Amino acid sequence: MSKNLTQSLPGKALNLTITTNISFEQFNLSVNEELTLAGITGIFGESGSGKSTLLRIIAGLEKRADGQLNFNGKELQNSKKRHFTKPEHRNIGLIFQDSRLFPHLSVLENLTYAVKRKHQPVLSMEKILQLTQLTELQHQNVTRLSGGEKQRVSLARALLAEPELLLLDEPFSALDKKTKAQMLQIVKTIQQQLDMPMLYVSHSISELQFIAKQLIVMSDGSIGYIAPTHQAIHQLNSHEDIAVKTSLSLTITEHLPKFGLSQLAFSAKSSDNHIYLPLLQQDQQQSTIGQLLPCIIYARDISISTTKPEHSSIVNQLPGTITEIKQGITSALVKVQCAQQEFYAQISLWSATRMALTLNSQVYIQFKANAVHSFHSTESENHA
Repeated sequence: MSKNLTQSLPGKALNLTITTNISFEQFNLSVNEELTLAGITGIFGESGSGKSTLLRIIAGLEKRADGQLNFNGKELQNSKKRHFTKPEHRNIGLIFQDSRLFPHLSVLENLTYAVKRKHQPVLSMEKILQLTQLTELQHQNVTRLSGGEKQRVSLARALLAEPELLLLDEPFSALDKKTKAQMLQIVKTIQQQLDMPMLYVSHSISELQFIAKQLIVMSDGSIGYIAPTHQAIHQLNSHEDIAVKTSLSLTITEHLPKFGLSQLAFSAKSSDNHIYLPLLQQDQQQSTIGQLLPCIIYARDISISTTKPEHSSIVNQLPGTITEIKQGITSALVKVQCAQQEFYAQISLWSATRMALTLNSQVYIQFKANAVHSFHSTESENHA
């Protein structure tokens, strides 16, 4: 069983116990986990790590999988007892990368088909159309919809079945960044309003950071660890094939359209310690004052100074204390504690040696505004 660092999560929580093994020609998945699912749980891993296969087993689409699967007190699968609950009887929804809609039907007709399968529906069609922003498109033929609109129909169809758990297998991977950001916000809003636990698969760290409260990290057909999202991302910094980054959520405190910047504070009560990023889109709900904004800063974009930069064009400058130094062949990864937040800076080994950096050294970190990445930042030419 993997190392599970899951903290108590808000909202409705479901228990999923899975002990399973399945082999393909060049791949084997082996999982033995007890999961507590609440809110949105992300599943991260490189291609071929077993993310989609795990979802298919949970959904009941891999009957060949050996082992047991218990979901919220119900035994869905037990190969020793030759027990297998069919997918349609598991009350678990699954949304694929492609929409899989009936092309000859309208949006409403596609959704009505899903409603017919629910004997005593609690959610109304009107509510689901509103949540998925499909009210004005309900009479359109699905062949005339954009990719994002089709995926909204798939999402609405899955919700109308009122599943206890919703599985999403890279549903927005084919969409452009702007449309994907809109879809991610829709999913977050739906989860909050319906209090429906979700498992969300992606190979995009920034996407998962925006949407998930905790991450399941998979590699080579097994689960490595489970942890709160920021902590999980920082643990990934030890992987040689993954770019080192700082993951954080800060409070939006001010927009400066004249300068093309938005301000984020480390504390909602104080803006003494703050950073800037490219101006957030004003029409985005997530960009309102007081909201928490998840963002990422790559270690390669952070520099270190042993003295306070007095005459620098770089707008983000924070004092901190070095808590860890890892030396590589030609570079050094330096962890700096700033305002109770860990930052990771990747500098040349020559610079680390020349500056005589040591543990507990007092330093300043610097990074440009456009080094702060978020799903709601605009494309900007501002290089502050």
